[in-house]
Amino acid sequence: MSLYENSIRIKGFLGKDAITRSISNGKIFVAFSVVTKSSYKDKQTGEWVSQTFWHRITAFGKPALEANNQQLKKGDYVEIEGELRSSEFTAEAVENKQQRRSWEVRANSITRLPAPGKHDVPVAEADEVSV
Repeated sequence: MSLYENSIRIKGFLGKDAITRSISNGKIFVAFSVVTKSSYKDKQTGEWVSQTFWHRITAFGKPALEANNQQLKKGDYVEIEGELRSSEFTAEAVENKQQRRSWEVRANSITRLPAPGKHDVPVAEADEVSV
């Protein structure tokens, strides 16, 4: 058993076609975005609250080659397993050039899944919570 673990698994839909690039050492790099949703019932209002999250996915080496072979397209339903990574950058568009942090998933495994049917998607996956 390891002392530290950095792993994440995401199931969602591609926001646009995967972009494949060659890098300097002749290997390939793949990048794309995946959308996930979460919802819960607000105890005070009784209404369902839905949240949408976008995740940047990158892959190098074997996972990138496998993703490239799958020809991932906008709307494909996928499962991603990998590590959560962050990097800092200076936001040039902001007046005072603030330091920012971005997050991405470095994929170890990318699997295209069969598209869920209309009745396969749960209405809500979370318990009711008070907001």
